[in-house]
Amino acid sequence: MAEGLNVAVVGATGAVGNMMIKVLEERNFPVSSIKLLASKRSAGKKLSFRGKAVDVQELTEDSFDGMDLALFSAGASVSRKFAPIAASRGCVVVDNSSAFRMDPNVPLVVPEVNPKALKNHKNIIANPNCSTIQMVVALKPLHDRVGIKRIVVTTFQAVSGTGQKAIVELEEQVKAWSQGKPIEKKVYPHQILFNCLPHIGSFLDNGFTEEEMKMLNETRKIFDDPSIEVCATTVRVPVFYGHSESVNVELKGPLSVEEVRELLESAEGVRMVDNPSAAQYPLPIDAAGSDLTFVGRIRKDPSVENGIVMWIVADNIRKGAATNAVQIAEILLRENLLKK
Repeated sequence: MAEGLNVAVVGATGAVGNMMIKVLEERNFPVSSIKLLASKRSAGKKLSFRGKAVDVQELTEDSFDGMDLALFSAGASVSRKFAPIAASRGCVVVDNSSAFRMDPNVPLVVPEVNPKALKNHKNIIANPNCSTIQMVVALKPLHDRVGIKRIVVTTFQAVSGTGQKAIVELEEQVKAWSQGKPIEKKVYPHQILFNCLPHIGSFLDNGFTEEEMKMLNETRKIFDDPSIEVCATTVRVPVFYGHSESVNVELKGPLSVEEVRELLESAEGVRMVDNPSAAQYPLPIDAAGSDLTFVGRIRKDPSVENGIVMWIVADNIRKGAATNAVQIAEILLRENLLKK
């Protein structure tokens, strides 16, 4: 595409913002000009795009004048304030925060699952939660074939899902432990090194966390099926990149393990790694740096009719955030849903 777009990245200095810049470059997205935006304290920093240094600018209400597309990853409060401003000025926003995900007027999109939801956007599109994205990518072929009745999922989520400060905290705890020094904790309420924290997001009155309820509500919206039951337990683990999930799905009709494998082998965005006898199954260390969703350990659930169990892994910063956002922008451009 010879004609490029004026693109803004909001939250450019964060882990996801940095990856958005990288993915735009990797996928050769048609960028005419790029504006990197962040808080006042980050203004003046330089980041690289296509081999050139670009100054980070302070995010203001005037930042979106002349912009065609804005990729947001700066938190819900920033998105609530600035995304409507950008949208009102003709800039299409793809927002990675939770701010608009459950707004009935805002499409919540995973390109491999529900791209048609983009057709009626009103200049704001929501990127789903990282753990939801990889799960629905893997479950879409099953849902399309026989329907899904119920999902029980336990996640094992990397620290990068919390942001750059959490990555640094795990690194520092590793160094402190190796040097016999006291381990300090600032980001999480407990030490994350050698530990598992069943606590992602605030706890709600029903005993679940915000992250767990996101998986329920977002899955229903993406599949456009409010009848799907979801019970999630989300856990933070001492892994840098790559979320893993144990997913038990009760289908509305029968599917054999062989049929599930056949469906997933031909599914868009999925890579099968399912040979346990040879110790081959999805690992976060292998998924890191990839845009695919890895699926393995597929087996029948003997405790329930039409039950299938699987293990799903994906890079939470890439497919779980930055890449999914850029893929949305690619569809908008291809389908003439984004001005050129």
